[in-house]
Amino acid sequence: MANIIGSPSRYIQGKGELKNLCSHAEKCGKNLFILTSESGRKRVEPVINEGMKDTSCAVTYEVFGGECSKTEINRIIDACREKNGEVIVGIGGGKTHDTAKAVAYYMNKPVIIVPTIASTDAPCSALSVIYTEEGVFEEYLFLPSSPNMVLVDTDIVSKAPSRLLIAGMGDALATYFEARACQKSNAANCVGGKSTKAAMALAELCYDTLLENGLSAALAVKEKVCTKAVENIIEANTYLSGIGFESGGLAGAHAIHNGLTAIEETHSLYHGEKVAFGTLVQLILEDADSDEIDTVIGFCEEVGLPVTLEGLGIKEVKPEKIMDAARLACAPGETIHNMPFEVTPEDVYAAIMGADAMGRYLTCDE
Repeated sequence: MANIIGSPSRYIQGKGELKNLCSHAEKCGKNLFILTSESGRKRVEPVINEGMKDTSCAVTYEVFGGECSKTEINRIIDACREKNGEVIVGIGGGKTHDTAKAVAYYMNKPVIIVPTIASTDAPCSALSVIYTEEGVFEEYLFLPSSPNMVLVDTDIVSKAPSRLLIAGMGDALATYFEARACQKSNAANCVGGKSTKAAMALAELCYDTLLENGLSAALAVKEKVCTKAVENIIEANTYLSGIGFESGGLAGAHAIHNGLTAIEETHSLYHGEKVAFGTLVQLILEDADSDEIDTVIGFCEEVGLPVTLEGLGIKEVKPEKIMDAARLACAPGETIHNMPFEVTPEDVYAAIMGADAMGRYLTCDE
């Protein structure tokens, strides 16, 4: 199996870059078909129009219906044909991005992703998650390539609720540890190959950036300001983690996240918040070095990520529910089987309880 790394053709990040969307997009096409929410359009249209004056681009908008379903994808395809869209632009959060990527794939058109939050590492990925119209997971749509362009306006992202950026740190926290596990087991990554040295280097840089800039960035975004630390964390959450997870591979942390979705109390948490706890569980599974575990728990406590079951909203720990989560994490095809040793539901149950105990011990008031 070949070593493969996937990435967007171009990644652009900076303060006020939304104004330059049209000048960047001209490389892909002239007629931009922008998919965004109704409220999103009100926020971005004046800025995009200002920057459009000095270009040959034309822009039309379509309001996203809110769910990345096959029905919505087909509706957007019809609207794009009607408006002669040449380049699909998804502005907003994950479901908007996934819909834009799917539409571009089916229409064989270039796609530009413009995240307005940095809560996950999905913008750079070659994947769309498809749901039913009722919002129930239906399937993954694996795409042949990453987006043509990802453009991040850090002024906009830094003004989003601080919890979103912190959740993105939780998602990014898993990147290095999962890529490391896949490297040890020689497992395939998410783009159908083995990890490259470049992917591992980006995954490790992602972790180092979180430790160096995470706390400072978390404090800054609570004040709605964009410091250099915030810029660095946005890059870590979006690009370093995006390339690191897809080209390095997934292992225990994300499978444990998926298992935790079986517990109703966790449904109010963001993806990255659950992944952060899943990372701690993976480290317990691996019997990782105690200093490494201490560092991860200390980081999570500093920025506000959960390291206990109570932090996940589980006030009353019921063994049968934890075991249900453990079984789901070990389902056939789950990424936990990329760990460099056999993992059983009983192992995961023990690691969840062990992680909870360690989290409570290291974060209790002295």
